[in-house]
Amino acid sequence: MVTKSSRKSAEALKPVGLAGLAKLASVSHATLDRELRATISALEGQALRFETVIENISQGICFFDADERLILSNRRYAEIYRIAPEELRPGITLSEIVERRVVAGTAAQAADTYLAMARSINSGKASRLWTAKLADGRTIQIRNQPMPDGSWVATHEDITELMLNRQIADERISLQALIDWVPDYLWVKDTQSRFVVVNSALATDSGRAKTSDMIGLTDFDIHSPEVARKFRLAEQTVLVRGQPLIDEEEFVVDASGAGKWLLSTKVPLRNVQNEIFGLVGIARDITARKQADVLRNGQANILEMIATSAPLEDVLDSLMRLVESQLKGIFGSVLLLDEDGIHLRHGAAPSLAKAYMSAIDGAAIGPKAGSCGTAAFRREPVIVVDILKDPLWEDYRELAAPYGYRSCWSTPILSHQGVVLGVFAMYSMTVREPTEAETRLIEFTTHIAGIAIERKRAEDQIHFMANHDALTGLPNRALLEDRLSQAVLYARRYNRWVTVVFIDLDNFKLVNDTLGHNAGDELLKTVASRLVGCVKATDTVVRVGGDEFVIVLFDQPTNVDVISETLQTIRDAIAEPVPVAEHRLRLTASIGIANYPKDGTSPDKLLANADAAKSRAKEFGRDNFQFYAPEFNSRAHEKLLLLEELRNALAHSEFVLRYQPQVDLRSGRIMAVEALIRWNHPTRGLVGPMKFIPTAEETGLIVPIGDWILHEACRQNKAWQSAGLPPMTVCVNVSARQFREKSLIDRVVNALEVSGLEARYLELEVTESLIMQDFDLAVATMNGLQRLGVQISIDDFGTGYSSLSALKTFPVERLKIDKSFINDLATDENDQAVTSAVISLGQKLNLRVLAEGVETEDQVAFLRKNNCDEMQGNYFSKPLSAKNIAKLIARKQ
Repeated sequence: MVTKSSRKSAEALKPVGLAGLAKLASVSHATLDRELRATISALEGQALRFETVIENISQGICFFDADERLILSNRRYAEIYRIAPEELRPGITLSEIVERRVVAGTAAQAADTYLAMARSINSGKASRLWTAKLADGRTIQIRNQPMPDGSWVATHEDITELMLNRQIADERISLQALIDWVPDYLWVKDTQSRFVVVNSALATDSGRAKTSDMIGLTDFDIHSPEVARKFRLAEQTVLVRGQPLIDEEEFVVDASGAGKWLLSTKVPLRNVQNEIFGLVGIARDITARKQADVLRNGQANILEMIATSAPLEDVLDSLMRLVESQLKGIFGSVLLLDEDGIHLRHGAAPSLAKAYMSAIDGAAIGPKAGSCGTAAFRREPVIVVDILKDPLWEDYRELAAPYGYRSCWSTPILSHQGVVLGVFAMYSMTVREPTEAETRLIEFTTHIAGIAIERKRAEDQIHFMANHDALTGLPNRALLEDRLSQAVLYARRYNRWVTVVFIDLDNFKLVNDTLGHNAGDELLKTVASRLVGCVKATDTVVRVGGDEFVIVLFDQPTNVDVISETLQTIRDAIAEPVPVAEHRLRLTASIGIANYPKDGTSPDKLLANADAAKSRAKEFGRDNFQFYAPEFNSRAHEKLLLLEELRNALAHSEFVLRYQPQVDLRSGRIMAVEALIRWNHPTRGLVGPMKFIPTAEETGLIVPIGDWILHEACRQNKAWQSAGLPPMTVCVNVSARQFREKSLIDRVVNALEVSGLEARYLELEVTESLIMQDFDLAVATMNGLQRLGVQISIDDFGTGYSSLSALKTFPVERLKIDKSFINDLATDENDQAVTSAVISLGQKLNLRVLAEGVETEDQVAFLRKNNCDEMQGNYFSKPLSAKNIAKLIARKQ
């Protein structure tokens, strides 16, 4: 190597001699030696650096020459194959290294096989990457790089852990793909409630594009603080106690703002040391189920409201609220068709603007009357997608626009006969058609609304029919007492008069006999209409019998002359000719008048005295009116005599009982007998109860008489049983006076104990009117009797004024239809309607229904056709003595 220094020395040689040349050679040698040492030192440093690098590489490295002798290897190479580093000295052959690997248990295969494979690889020119599975289970990845001179260099890497990690990663990827198919929420959290694993369902509903976006988040990053704190507390409880939380119902609001109900289960996760390191949770969306539960419970509640005769407006309001709870952004309303069949009236709309509902209240139906009016007119659903554009809303859109109502879907509410009862409508703030779910809800709602409206109409009709005359539509005797009682209370408070006018049409029977009953009916309807036209709206006109009317003149001045003027007006109206069947009939009337307070202070007294005055008018030749005078009522003396005779009858045991069977209409079996009192009078023979019971009731003698009936009936029933007759129930009537007695229950207990009769074979019959006189007392008394085991029935049902909702609270077993509805059952459509309605009502309330006064085969046929349970009347048997009842039962057996 010629350096700059040697050239300088050569140049300096020219001017000098041999000595100089020697000196120069010496200097040059020293310089070359110094430079050689520097070069060797640099190379040694560089080799040391290369060696350091090779020794610190994580892979094992080895260099072999063309004779398969080791040139160089690093410590990692020795470690991988578990050979002592000092044994891998340069010059050792590949076969010797393989033998050491066999001894160390790190050989991949037999030595000869491995050497053959290695030589095959090294003889090529291309780099080769392959893996070897060692005997100890590890996996080594080897990359061989042959050199042109036959040598080669190879790297060896222990990839056992890498393979395991890859397997875990692959498994995790597979697990993620698997849980992403699960529609429920699924997640894993650490002990700090941070998400470690989530599925796509949870990530999506939490507003995250990828599941990885959820990792590390907590519920505070997703939910409101209140909800997040609740979840955090529940999860910490699981982690601390180590107990799972199973099927917990939770409410959340997802990223879209939709509320959801979830059924969640959270289970702690434990490692092999049984330490809790997190929890796994799964939650199912049960919103639909919760809505279905709300719908089902709401349906049950509404049907119960209907069954208990809740006010129709309350039923419809609850129905609309139920509908709105099932849907988002929907407002429900019900409009009822008015009695005129032309106008729609407000029914219920809890969420619609009150001003809007007031504006459409009374709107007429028609071919272009918005959604509701058109639906009622067409008798079919009308779907209006856009109120602001649809021509049906031309006259109404200005009413809806201020409130943002954009679409309206109306469906007529039809009765089971197809009659329009009203309209159900759904309003939406968006322009759209109803969804399938909304359509199903419309069908359900209109059906329930139809049931409620029909039930209310039926109740109103039954109540009207029970309290009004079927022919004239006037109040009947059942309603008279209530109206008259109210009038008396008012007059007492304000020091006014009440006038009771009793009217009997003269010779009305002649009209029926000559012109027929249809003509007579027309005549009665005309007279009824004229009488109503003669009085004020606050007065009451009542038909009490075939040709008898009672007028209650409310709030009268204390002036007889004014009353006389009104009476003359009534007489003139009656006297006006009535066209009937091509005849013009002129009527007259016998009229009696009684005034409160002079002629009586109770409704009964006023009616009795007005009736007495009417009789006096008849005695004076008819066609006149008479004010009541005390001398008219000769019955007072007769009543005193009757009272004394009744006391003697009790003392001398002159009363006897007759028993009338009550029969099962399906089997014909005698189910019970009703105990009926008779008076075996010393001179008049057997006297019926109507001759003396009213006086006994009025004077209080009914209490001891009723006691005797109760004891005797129980005694006789026990005697029948002792004689071997099959057990049956004996029915005993309880009067209003008896029922008010505080000792009634004790008296019943005494009768049962004395006779030895079981309570279940005794039934007490009470009337509707009796119960409603003091509702709370009546219910308490009936409950007390029921606790004894005594059965209770309502007698003369349909003639009183109990409400259907009150009836549901009565602890009664049977309803007895009053015989006044049975008498003309075969021919009178009104009686048929009332009877079938009472039977249906009783069965829906799980009560047995018995018809009283059954006399004919036609009556029996009607009752059987309408599924009446039982009957009582002369058709089967007249009231019989105890002895004959025993014979009858024995014969029937």
